[in-house]
Amino acid sequence: MRGTPLVRTGRRVCGPAAVLLAAVLVLSGCGASGDNSSSTADRGVAAPQRRQAEGGKAGAPAADSAQPRKNPKPVATHVIRTAELSVEVKDASKAAAQARTAAQGAGGLVEKETTERIGSARDSSHLVLRVPQDAYDEVLRELSGTGKLVSRTSAAKDVTDQVVDIDSRIATQRASVARVRKLMDRAGKLADVVTLEGELSSRQAELESLLAQQASLKDRTTLATITLDLVEPETAAEAADDDPGFPDAVAGGWHAFVTMLRWLAMAIGAAAPFLGVAAVLAALWRLLRRRRGAKGE
Repeated sequence: MRGTPLVRTGRRVCGPAAVLLAAVLVLSGCGASGDNSSSTADRGVAAPQRRQAEGGKAGAPAADSAQPRKNPKPVATHVIRTAELSVEVKDASKAAAQARTAAQGAGGLVEKETTERIGSARDSSHLVLRVPQDAYDEVLRELSGTGKLVSRTSAAKDVTDQVVDIDSRIATQRASVARVRKLMDRAGKLADVVTLEGELSSRQAELESLLAQQASLKDRTTLATITLDLVEPETAAEAADDDPGFPDAVAGGWHAFVTMLRWLAMAIGAAAPFLGVAAVLAALWRLLRRRRGAKGE
């Protein structure tokens, strides 16, 4: 083969192949050094950027801390409020009409009302009013001012924990009912369907009971209860009748005498059987004694 031969002389490589190999090595070295320099340059550029980014992140909490924090939303409270009022008024019917107007004007209602005659010349009214919680104090002040306040009692009971517990139990029970219904849809055997129907009925009844408790709590915490007693004052004639006199003393004595006679008659009636037996025994004893006397003679 002619031309420039590749002559391998043991340990050395001669000719253009050596030049090509050297060029490859030089290019590889330059590429490596270029990669290293570019990597170094990239690191040099990236480092300030990274420090800036980290500085920005480190500064973020400071900026956030400078902003005012929002207070957590307060938990709603549920309170049952009740009150009992006794007021002395000149006209019970008129005062009862004012009480009805006050309750209905505040958005409430009259749950119960009773009017009765006391003695011969005065009336008394008993009302049970339901008013919204926000109007409770105002209505209470208005009712207290309708006349002379005789007595007033108020109470407040916090049932927030009970309301939260009922709501949680309702949510759990509804999920339980839904699971049983899904099992019923998948059931293929009649026995399984019957068993699941019984379980569903039991859980549905418990759910309805919880819903009733929830409705009762909602009603009592939404509307406060005010029990109002309106009484007209005693007249002079009634006050005079209350003082005892001679006719009262005579009537009291006669009543005591009649009562004594009645008790005496009852005592005699109770002892009559024993007295009859005792009389018979006494007669027999006297008869036996006479016979013994006659025999002795």
